Amino acid sequence: MLSGLIFLLLTLIPLVMLQRFLHREIQSVFLLTTRHPQITIGLFSILFFPGVFLHELSHYLMARLLRVQTGGVSVLPQATADGRLILGYVETARSDVVRDSLIGAAPLIAGSLFVAYSSITHLQVLSLLGFLQAAQFDQFWAGIAAMPSLPDFTIWFYLTFAVSSTMLPSASDRHAWTSLGFWVIGLLALILLAGAGPWMLAHLGPPLNSFLQSMALLFALSTVIHAVLSLPVMVAHRILSRVTGLEVG
Repeated sequence: MLSGLIFLLLTLIPLVMLQRFLHREIQSVFLLTTRHPQITIGLFSILFFPGVFLHELSHYLMARLLRVQTGGVSVLPQATADGRLILGYVETARSDVVRDSLIGAAPLIAGSLFVAYSSITHLQVLSLLGFLQAAQFDQFWAGIAAMPSLPDFTIWFYLTFAVSSTMLPSASDRHAWTSLGFWVIGLLALILLAGAGPWMLAHLGPPLNSFLQSMALLFALSTVIHAVLSLPVMVAHRILSRVTGLEVG
């Protein structure tokens, strides 16, 4: 179980950092190109609309499934007073810590399922992983080179990027996670005091570790996609800064 958790953290941290960096670079490119903040916000929201739509839809459907009252829903961007950009929102009534946590985690669940479906069914990632595991590096690089020729590759690559770049829960989505974490830790402590620790490690540890490793693999794939796109966007930012004599950062 520990190996899966470590793998998850090692993939999640760079994903968060690359996501923030790429979003900032994309906004800089749009702003240097248009010289208009409102147009920049519009273009940025259009670029990530599929991911934002799935993000907010998953909040809404999870709330309805758990019988939590919903209010306003929006997938239109809004700039806040502190300079942050909100791409969408779903208003939900506060309920208990478990339901609030599940509603907050819904985008991660839906986004992970979509990324898994897209990468396995349309991007043939499992074949590439098989080549890596077998140390067949020639076939692996050949598979990478052949990916752009896959049917509808551009569409599925774009959708995978847009969804994976917006599937992480926001700070407001995570508001109930701390309380839930304390409850889980307390429950685990009681289970360990009761002497059920070895049974849990033997029966629940392996499937939990496999789940964490699967999530880490999805995060790793998302990280690679963000890394691939970061370089050309960063270069475009630098070129536009030189051409226009302006700097946005």
